[in-house]
Amino acid sequence: MRGAGPFPLSPRGECAIDASTTPPPTATTACAVELTGITKRFPGVVANHDIHLSVRKGTVHALVGENGAGKSTLMKILYGMQKPDEGTIAVDGEQVAFHSPADAIARGIGMVHQHFMLADQLTVLENIVLGSEKLYGIGAGARRKVLELSERYGLGVRPDVYVEDLGVADRQRVEILKVLYRGATTLILDEPTAVLVPQEVDALFDNLRELKAEGLSVIFISHKLGEVLSVADDITVIRRGTTVGTAVPAETTPRQLAELMVGSELPTPETAESTVTDRPMIEVEELRLLAEGSARALLDDISFTIHEGEVLGLAGVEGNGQTELIDALIGLKHADSGSIRLAGEDITAWATRRRRERGVGYIPEDRHRHGLLLESPLWENRILGHVTEKPNSRGPGGFWLDPKGAQADTRRIVEEYDVRTPGIDVTAASLSGGNQQKLIVGREMSHKPRFLIAAHPTRGVDVGAQAQIWDQIREARREGLAVLLISADLDELIGLSDTLRVIYRGRLVADADPATVTPEELGSAMTGAASGHLEHVEEPEDPKGPKGPADPEDTAAAQAPAPADTTPAPEGARAAENVQEAAGPEDEAR
Repeated sequence: MRGAGPFPLSPRGECAIDASTTPPPTATTACAVELTGITKRFPGVVANHDIHLSVRKGTVHALVGENGAGKSTLMKILYGMQKPDEGTIAVDGEQVAFHSPADAIARGIGMVHQHFMLADQLTVLENIVLGSEKLYGIGAGARRKVLELSERYGLGVRPDVYVEDLGVADRQRVEILKVLYRGATTLILDEPTAVLVPQEVDALFDNLRELKAEGLSVIFISHKLGEVLSVADDITVIRRGTTVGTAVPAETTPRQLAELMVGSELPTPETAESTVTDRPMIEVEELRLLAEGSARALLDDISFTIHEGEVLGLAGVEGNGQTELIDALIGLKHADSGSIRLAGEDITAWATRRRRERGVGYIPEDRHRHGLLLESPLWENRILGHVTEKPNSRGPGGFWLDPKGAQADTRRIVEEYDVRTPGIDVTAASLSGGNQQKLIVGREMSHKPRFLIAAHPTRGVDVGAQAQIWDQIREARREGLAVLLISADLDELIGLSDTLRVIYRGRLVADADPATVTPEELGSAMTGAASGHLEHVEEPEDPKGPKGPADPEDTAAAQAPAPADTTPAPEGARAAENVQEAAGPEDEAR
């Protein structure tokens, strides 16, 4: 790793690279994009301060940093969504000024947002062409170009399939092809692996290598440090709005990268002791939910029990019934048959507010759509979901709102949960994703729930915020909280859970022991390739017996980063049905 500092730009548009830490033998390498001295201020906060970022052509450049570090603001500046107060942007050695995303696209900058922006009711071809009809028309010419790009970069896109019938990995490939279709030579990928199973991550990395081989550049934003180290050629670390260093993956460990990001070691989700009791808290029996106006089952014969002090982890590719199960448990949808019991009491017919008042907590899967009022101040967001409960209300039945009580408690949450904000009167939209999530977790935990639905509780948050959220769940678990944990992060599921189940096409198809199962084995069940009890198969021992002292070369090889698995994802991983992705408010039009 090396310290922060600007990368000087030569008149020929080349990035000067520290030859002592970068593999290429020459002192200079062609530069695709360079940001120099970028500063961006908002009322009450400096989002970016003197940031330097240099991206070489034909490389994957990872941008990492804790939530609120300024990564999203920096990428919005590069993509023309915001203007810097200070600093310059150079593309292919030429200084440019972007006034809109259209300007950035015209200079070969494309962005794939974390929340996909595709129209479900249109075909893949129609989604790609939409807004760029003048490039290749809307008929045979457009189709030829889409198929040509798909084949060149190994994306395997099917132009005539409706987007609503695509799984999340296929949707991501469509988004990548969409920016390539517009002539992008530098792609910004925002948290691209957040919703992918391991096999799909491998396939994405194969796609990125194809892009690199064709001379394209990729800016890869991620909180998963192991993935960053396996796919990136260069890494830039941002902390508290400024560049604090760069790293070469071959010379860096996840621990070193985490310490550079947040000043502490990489957290792990493991729970050391079992706190599971024999007292059932939530009992779901033969739950069945039909699609509105149809006989198609969204949930079919769902049965499970979660005891006090137990975390049940639910694995599944998004769109396989998780959202419908959450809606049934929280009371947003009522099951067509089956029952739900909370601490022995039948709550199947209860309204959502009654369930909340009786101890059902909820960390929603989409914080923008279901967890926050983005244009309202933080203290009003603290009230959401708990309007009739103290300290938000007073009087008989919580009839009167208590703004002062809510404001005081919001200040407590901000302090205890380390929500980075200039004050409680700023809007929720002004917070980074991780700070928004910490506010939601603080709000839900403050009401001491008996049963917590935690849907993707650490999605899109940095390692520091991740550790805090894990600690809160572990602490509440020790106090008897029952948790249904739904997550696309399989390491998180395995580490935090006492029991694991797999949902596929609205049915619970497999179970596993978190102590022995691997992410790859879970991924197989998530795509329908395995079912029943997942037994971990140990690798056979070397028949030659234990080895003697390690040879120094063997030791060095063992410590070197393992090559990325290039096994293509199974067909099932690309065919999960009815995955729904919602665009967040911050994802503006391209």
